[in-house]
Amino acid sequence: MQRSRAALLALLALLLVVPLLLDRYLQSVLILILYFAFVGQAWNIMMGFCGQLSLGHALFVGLGAYTLAALFQHFGVNPWLGMLAAVAVCVAAATVIGWLAFHFGIGGTYFALLTIAFAEFTRIGFDHFGWVGASGGFFLKVAQQDQVNLLHLRGHPPVFYYFALALAVLGFLLSAWLLRGRAGFYFRAIRDNEEAARATGVDVFRYKLLAVQISAGMTTLGGVFFAFYYNNLFPEQIFHISRSIEIILGPIIGGVGTLFGPVLGAAVLTVLSEGINQLLTMSGYEIPGVKQILYGIALGLAISFMPGGIWPMLARRLGFRRDDGDRGNGGRDEHA
Repeated sequence: MQRSRAALLALLALLLVVPLLLDRYLQSVLILILYFAFVGQAWNIMMGFCGQLSLGHALFVGLGAYTLAALFQHFGVNPWLGMLAAVAVCVAAATVIGWLAFHFGIGGTYFALLTIAFAEFTRIGFDHFGWVGASGGFFLKVAQQDQVNLLHLRGHPPVFYYFALALAVLGFLLSAWLLRGRAGFYFRAIRDNEEAARATGVDVFRYKLLAVQISAGMTTLGGVFFAFYYNNLFPEQIFHISRSIEIILGPIIGGVGTLFGPVLGAAVLTVLSEGINQLLTMSGYEIPGVKQILYGIALGLAISFMPGGIWPMLARRLGFRRDDGDRGNGGRDEHA
């Protein structure tokens, strides 16, 4: 345990100073890693801890982004206050989805299809919602971009780097707290055997709904970051199922149900993706869909050779193995 904490502190210290040593392109790569680590951590709470598979998590990214962007653009609402409204909207949407699914006993593959259906329905709706630009896109005012203005979430790349780092640290700490608390214990009991959990007195409906709400609320903040980092929103881009797949691939490759898995998976996938893009750019070749092909190959290799993900195997080799007596997720131990 002491070894794990020392490694965590060393990694955090490195992340705090690394923007001072890198150019803007490499900073942007790190920002993407931190963003996907955070949203992957949010999805991991729902699936890795509680066993509820969502394939439409882009819904919460998009709703959070559009809610805050609209409040900021049309009414001048401060982004930090608008975040509360965005989280409330997404948690309300998650509550509706969760209540419908769990009240009527929709689970497994059918629950995953339900999340896709809601994301697609919302994408089509925003495609025709003129107040936020419809299919033509919604663009935020870019004022004081080269000056640090934390009050309005404006500034150069290091500002967004530290914002993304704060989100990633928050997601990791919240996940660790949930995993080691009563809620995490109930989540894993439901994931491993829902009927047995119900028989022992666990309020299955309540805790499944709680997992969905927490995951959605966290993912909303990822949408907030997305809106103010890119300054433009398109329904076809932000709600598309490919966005949801990008969110879930990191935890799957890194290790579903673990704390470090989403972080490691996000780093591996982002570095591979950006590396391939740079090689293709330098070579002068352009291959449509190369990122999707790369993700497919990475996922296939991970499932074939490391079904538990990269992190559990790496943790054992580095001496970070920690057995909580938890044999969920296909017989794998939990790893800090």
